[in-house]
Amino acid sequence: MQSREVRYAGFWTRFVASFLDTIFLALPVAVVIYFLSDGQWFDWATYQQNMAYAMQGNASAALAQQPQTDLRWEIFFELAVLTVTVLFWRRWRGATPGKRVVHITIVDAKTLGDIDNKQAITRSLGYIVSTLLLLMGFLMVAFRQDKRALHDLLAGTVVIHTDIEKGDEDGISD
Repeated sequence: MQSREVRYAGFWTRFVASFLDTIFLALPVAVVIYFLSDGQWFDWATYQQNMAYAMQGNASAALAQQPQTDLRWEIFFELAVLTVTVLFWRRWRGATPGKRVVHITIVDAKTLGDIDNKQAITRSLGYIVSTLLLLMGFLMVAFRQDKRALHDLLAGTVVIHTDIEKGDEDGISD
């Protein structure tokens, strides 16, 4: 992999991959957990009511009462998404379904090799830090030459394009 020029994945490519992963990974996990919790995890009725208010242009009513969440189920959801994400990274060599669709992968920043479990977990937990800093940890990608986010810096990873994989000279990959 080091014999070719490295192309770092930019903000919008990573954004699309993240959006697709929300659909492919987080949403199915959320549905399962919602039903496992017998509806106790998330107050769906209040959410629907707020959406109706918002669609009518009544922002003050939509923001007046926020849906309640059960912290135990929320933590279970976050851990489930973390576990599923790490499993995909390990199975698909640093990629989730969304990253595979846009042909990017997470690699070790120094060797450009596969990430290890410590890097995968550190990177996932780093998402929390990137989010808590008003998303600045994610926005760093747009301004850095190596396109690394805060969670990449914490984990020693980088996200690169994988247009041509090892042993695949014609550019067609599985």
